[in-house]
Amino acid sequence: MKAASLKDIKTSIETIPYIELQSLCIRLLKFKKENKELITYILFEENNEELYIESVKNEIDAAFISLNKDSLYIAKKNIRKIIRIANRYIKYSSKNTTESNILIHVVYKIKESGLDLTKSQALNNIFLSILKRINKSISTMHEDLQYDIQKQLSAVI
Repeated sequence: MKAASLKDIKTSIETIPYIELQSLCIRLLKFKKENKELITYILFEENNEELYIESVKNEIDAAFISLNKDSLYIAKKNIRKIIRIANRYIKYSSKNTTESNILIHVVYKIKESGLDLTKSQALNNIFLSILKRINKSISTMHEDLQYDIQKQLSAVI
């Protein structure tokens, strides 16, 4: 089955009555965890972005507690998993400040974990790619925000 274009879906949704649209949304939510998380963000957390960022940071902290530091290979896999979690939550919010704050927290936790990034080229590359994403996100912000976020980043590094 080929998916319809976004424009076709939009025009079709406009013709659906409210009650049918509501049941359609609930039916859609039953299929994927990400859909539920997105709707939860939109309905309950979009208005308070700081609280949302703190909850994401707490989840990242919990993931870093279970980080295996004995093997760099397993640590790399765990850090990639943590970054996937962070990316999923960043995707829900369309604000650059949210992205940079969450990624700066990930960088901070990597530094705090005590892993030697010089011993693993893969870990070092992951770390550098996060820094690139942060800098790219910062470059699209207002100058005052750029200064504040850059200050946070330099304190972490």
